[in-house]
Parts: sequence; structure tokens; C-alpha cells
Amino acid sequence: MSVAILTAALTGPIAGKADNPNLPTSPEEIAADAKAAWEQGASIVHIHLRDGQGRPTADLDVARRVVGLIGEVCPALIQLSTGVGLGVPLAARAQLVETRPAMATLNVCSMTFNDAQFLNPPDGVRRLAARMRELGVKPELELYDTGHVEMALALFEEDLLEAPLQFSLVLGVRGGMPATADSIVHLVRRLPPDAVWQAIGIGRHNLTMTAIGLAMGGNARTGMEDTLMLRRGVPAPGNAALVTRLADVARALERPVADVEQARSILGLSD
Repeated sequence: MSVAILTAALTGPIAGKADNPNLPTSPEEIAADAKAAWEQGASIVHIHLRDGQGRPTADLDVARRVVGLIGEVCPALIQLSTGVGLGVPLAARAQLVETRPAMATLNVCSMTFNDAQFLNPPDGVRRLAARMRELGVKPELELYDTGHVEMALALFEEDLLEAPLQFSLVLGVRGGMPATADSIVHLVRRLPPDAVWQAIGIGRHNLTMTAIGLAMGGNARTGMEDTLMLRRGVPAPGNAALVTRLADVARALERPVADVEQARSILGLSD
């Protein structure tokens, strides 16, 4: 079978060190975990930024520092999250693409996210998509529910996105689609045939959903944004251990793990 692109989502916007002291939050910790995750097979590192108090931030100085530190220690493709945190307005989040990472997330719809609202107004999403295309930043289209695929495809029809489209199927967020094999199969059937996609399972669903995605020929994401546990009752000692576990699953399914250059080629990224 084809190689599997593994992504490590290192930090996320919600958990803190009180939940797991191994969660990286400072620029130096995030860079160190990026290097460790890359060494275990992650060709992409998905980055949420934190301020000095550990809170989600869209500060451009913090972004430039984190991107620079990661670039110094490993060649992994950097994917900045424009989700940032649920209380941060889209206009502030969108500014992060001005740092010109290789990739950045594009959340195509607003939604209920657990007990909060994740607001992505259509006009703002269109402006962000257009700016990402201008800057040459590859969008990672995050789908939290089945109806989101039509919104993503509408952006493509409006010439705001370039093929191959990259989709992330996020499963298990309360307010989004359930973490089931049926959800993955239903969405994959509706994606363009040349699309690149990955499965993301949240919390206790992480290993199951990513394994199903890999078995179906997709890619997969893990990391301490998605789960703080290596197994029941065992907190993850860091992102590297979660990537190692996922890489072992991929290889057991006879899916060799993609290196950075292979991932770059599959995603249609320029050098």
C-alpha cells in the first residue's frame, strides 16, 4: 500500500500542564517535542501557540519564534493552527498565515464545540482562503461534521483552493460527528478522488479512528492535542510516544511511514 503521512498535533488549545505536565506549551518545549515527533515518523507538526501563561494566543511574535525554533532543530513540515482557541476572533487567528508556514488549518464552518462556540463566518473563511492562496500556504481543511465537506468543496469551486485538497476528518468532538467507522466511510465517499485525507480521533477514540483511517488508505494524526493518554491509566510521556505508537500501527498495516519529502510531494507543496 501507499506510504502514510503522520501528523503530530503537539499542544492544542484546551489542555494544560495540570492535565498532563508533559504537554509542551513554551516555544522551546514545542520545538523540542516537534523534533522528537519527527524522529519517530511525523513528517508534519501541527502547532497551537501559547502565551507566557500557557493560554492560546495568535501573537505573531510567538508564532515567528516557534516556527523559527522548529526550523532550527528538524525539517518537519510546519502546520500552524488558525483555530488558536475558541474565544479568539477569526480576524486575529487569520493573521498567523502571514508568517508563511508551509501549511495552516482552514476551518470551513462554525459549530458548537463541546460547551462553546467555534465561530468561522463564511466571509471570513473566504478571505482567509484567498490570502492563503496568495501566500502559497497549503490549507488543511478541517471537517468536524458531515455537512462541512460541501462548504469546503464550494471554496474549491470558487477557485479559492488548489488541488490536491487536503482534508482532516475530526471525529469525537461533542457537537461534531461521532467517532465511528461509518462516519469515516461516509465522508471519504464524498471527497474528490484525488483528495488527500487523514483521520483524527479525539480522546479515547484516537487510536481506533486513526487505525481505521490507515487501514482505509488514508493518513493519520495523533499527539497531545488529540489525547493526553498513551493507554488507559497511563499519561503520555510526550508526543514522541504517541507518534511511535501510530507509526507501529501503520507499519503493521504494511503502510510505510512517509518522510518529509514524500509528504511534500503527496501534498503538492513547493520546495
